Amino acid sequence: MIKINEIFFSIQGESSYVGYPTVFVRTSGCHLRCTYCDTTYAYHQGSNMELDDVVKNIKQHATKYVCLTGGEPLLQKETLPLMSQLCDDGYIVSLETSGDIDCKEVDRRVKKIIDVKTPDSGEPNKFATANLEFANKETEFKFVICSEKDFEWAENFAQKNNLFEKSNVLYSPSFSVIDENWLAKKILSAGSQARLQLQLHKYIWSPTERGV
Repeated sequence: MIKINEIFFSIQGESSYVGYPTVFVRTSGCHLRCTYCDTTYAYHQGSNMELDDVVKNIKQHATKYVCLTGGEPLLQKETLPLMSQLCDDGYIVSLETSGDIDCKEVDRRVKKIIDVKTPDSGEPNKFATANLEFANKETEFKFVICSEKDFEWAENFAQKNNLFEKSNVLYSPSFSVIDENWLAKKILSAGSQARLQLQLHKYIWSPTERGV
């Protein structure tokens, strides 16, 4: 059994898979309380589902892309066999995780989108350094930028850990807090190797539509 907040079909708004029709499996529960969290409803709400029923739901949609998100998916160990089964079934699977839980048990076929909490996230120093061993071209490290201080901190973290040389590094402006134009110019002026990431789903859907 796995506690699921929702399963829905939408356009992927983040990561290198941005733009692809994707089935999102949002698990329930999160141990962090980030200042910019836009899914606080997933902290507690949800229903228990059998893994087979989750897979059946996913198969109703015409796409090979599946994203496990939350909440924090890795709080529930049942997400591990779910991701492996989806990979076995030929799905292209990605995992959005908070970064402070070791990803060593995650199937290697899964693309890991690992969040690195900046100071203004409200959850600083919550990164599991063991996740640095997954710094390769198949892993993406995401920094949500809330201020200039966050930008400088992210640059220092990425450079110190050679993330620019090893992985895809994503800088995302905290929606409605940081102007995307400001962050774009900041990346250019600083000579950063980061990739600007906008939350595409927040631009294509209205607040009452799926994907926001």
